[in-house]
Amino acid sequence: MTLFYGTALTSRLMLGTAQYPSPEILSDAVRRAGAGVVTVSLRREAAGSRAGETFWNLIRGLDVPVLPNTAGCHTVREAVTTAQMAREVFGTDWIKLEVIGESDTLQPDMFALVEAARILIDDGFKVFPYMTEDLVGAERLLRAGCEVLMPWGAPIGSGKGLNNLFGLRALRAHFPDVPMVVDAGIGVPSHAAQAMELGYDAVLINTAVAKAGNPAEMARAFAMAVEAGRMAYVADPMEVRDMAVPSTPVIGQAVL
Repeated sequence: MTLFYGTALTSRLMLGTAQYPSPEILSDAVRRAGAGVVTVSLRREAAGSRAGETFWNLIRGLDVPVLPNTAGCHTVREAVTTAQMAREVFGTDWIKLEVIGESDTLQPDMFALVEAARILIDDGFKVFPYMTEDLVGAERLLRAGCEVLMPWGAPIGSGKGLNNLFGLRALRAHFPDVPMVVDAGIGVPSHAAQAMELGYDAVLINTAVAKAGNPAEMARAFAMAVEAGRMAYVADPMEVRDMAVPSTPVIGQAVL
């Protein structure tokens, strides 16, 4: 099993906890997914409010490792401060680091991401950086001390799937030993299976489950897709060919 900062997860499916119709539906979805990690936004906690406390109690009751995030941060200072507050609230040094650089696509700012990652790692954090599939950016994040990379599949909440297959495949090939999680843009289970077939170690899903007509059932579908995709990758799929190759032997064919 892949280790994420020395920790083996029980599942390769990570699940976000935002936008669910109700806390009960969220709980049901997490259980049906058998999620290995749940991500939580500090903003959701609403620092000290009763709603935040109730939500945090619900998350703790799921008995699943928590990965806080810095969702919505646009500057290094904002992301670092949010991460430090999250460590106090959630009691973990894991942080999914988001530094958004463009508002329409929510594309990560790779320059600010590297700077924030370096600051947080020096402060003892274990950083999961939400990034593009940029090879140079990935190299600099690893040099900064990141041991996990989280490239996007497509813009957050878009459901478009894996927009840049070449880029994701190249990233996986360049860093074969680095744990990688495809995060964002996945809309249906087949997208998740495709990411796993590329050799990625896990996927992170939120909107595709939370906004489904039946979130719990969709969560289960994603869990099955992740498992199937991983099994297919391990089984070593056949090479794609440009020309047809007959699957039936030609020996014994009638000669006319």
